[in-house]
Amino acid sequence: MTLTYQPPTPHRWHFDNRAILPLRNPNFWKIESGVVKTSTWLEDGTLIVLGLWGPGNFVGKTLERVNPYQVECITPVQAVSFSALESYQMAEILLSHLQQAQELSIIRSYKRTDVMVVKLLSWLGNQFGKQTGTGQLIDVRLTHQDIADLLGTTRVTITRALNSLEQQGAVERLPVHRLLLREEDIWHYEI
Repeated sequence: MTLTYQPPTPHRWHFDNRAILPLRNPNFWKIESGVVKTSTWLEDGTLIVLGLWGPGNFVGKTLERVNPYQVECITPVQAVSFSALESYQMAEILLSHLQQAQELSIIRSYKRTDVMVVKLLSWLGNQFGKQTGTGQLIDVRLTHQDIADLLGTTRVTITRALNSLEQQGAVERLPVHRLLLREEDIWHYEI
């Protein structure tokens, strides 16, 4: 009789919207459904959003070199906790974190807020959206404050930018903080 090691079945955790995931080193969370936001803050209390993560992504204090560090559920989330990962998994996870950091850094570097908003919405559509006949449905319940935090600006500025984009027909607001990005109407922002 040959005995083989069977790792324990990971426990699935359910978290409500806006819940904070508990962090213990060297644990990781694998997001199975929903979206989380990783963030830190400066000494003066300024919030810095590090990224948005969805199904298949891993988050955890071990992956970041910032303190403080927090993982907040933007939507209801189902996640699995892991205490260790194989080295090949770590390489893929770190590459994913680096790529997202670079993408968000580029988006935040645009000088005009309306362009930053369009670029962020396009990025969100690629990460978490669904293609429809009329555009890209961003089915993540982000408030204007969430978008402002992602871009390092104010809620009022985001509200003005979204109102302008909506008047131009580039964005349609749907119930429950969902957005429809009409890609054919935003071509001039791609220049």
